[in-house]
Amino acid sequence: MHGRKSSTNLLYSLDLNVGIINGWMPEIEPPFRPREKLIEKQKYFQSVHKHTYLKGPMDKITSIAIPLALAGTSLFLIGRGIYNMAHGIGKKE
Repeated sequence: MHGRKSSTNLLYSLDLNVGIINGWMPEIEPPFRPREKLIEKQKYFQSVHKHTYLKGPMDKITSIAIPLALAGTSLFLIGRGIYNMAHGIGKKE
């Protein structure tokens, strides 16, 4: 059996990869925020009567302002391109 892994060695190496050694499990890490704060935020967001994507304080910027800026820029560039084509500006000769 030299050179081959037995099934128990294979299971033991799998347990090492997961972090379990002989029945020992690592401690559970503490939560990022206290449970009370999470419950408070959850109650706030469930009570606000707005669309889901507009409930946060900065959501108006990401959901409204950025798409409007992209749409406005694209319309301006399309309009400038049509104007330049109509007047022959930037044409290679």
